[in-house]
Amino acid sequence: MKKLIFTGILAVAGLVSTANAQIQKGNWMVGGNLVGANFGLNSGGGYNFAIQPKGAYFVEDNVAVGGYVDLGFSGAKDSPTTFTYNVGALGRYYLSPGEQGVDNLLNHGRWFFEGNLGVGGTSISKGGSSSNGLNFGFGPGYSYFITPNIGLEGLVKYDANAGFGNGGYTNRITFGLGFQIYLPTSKGREVINDVK
Repeated sequence: MKKLIFTGILAVAGLVSTANAQIQKGNWMVGGNLVGANFGLNSGGGYNFAIQPKGAYFVEDNVAVGGYVDLGFSGAKDSPTTFTYNVGALGRYYLSPGEQGVDNLLNHGRWFFEGNLGVGGTSISKGGSSSNGLNFGFGPGYSYFITPNIGLEGLVKYDANAGFGNGGYTNRITFGLGFQIYLPTSKGREVINDVK
């Protein structure tokens, strides 16, 4: 019985250490968010779909810097189609367990803050308005590690475009669900192997 309890404690400690190893300096993060999707089922119902692929490199433990692309379409039958795009740089900071009085929700996850800055715009078909300019956003998120290298995450962001054209300044609150794949470097692999 003691051996079983000891093995269980080591397994839990190994999973927590492995999750922490994925956000260490030198590792990569690639994945994306499904920012929102809905498809109207009623007569005249429309559609709204957006994806946000992203990639980042951990320049320090818990700190990643990279880029993102945002692509979205929305419209309805007999209505103009709206195309949105954003591309730029992003930064992400993961909170350590217990940092700022914030404990892990679960042992396999981490809270983080993400911010982005780039260029973006909106174009509406059939003579609608258009806008191009500065895109920026920021907000909190949570990543739950379902395996040592894959995290499911939720992200709430304030997203804005300060544009030129007849569209002007636009802003919104987005809720994205997605996943990230964490690719360890040799240092990360050593930590994972030490835990095993």
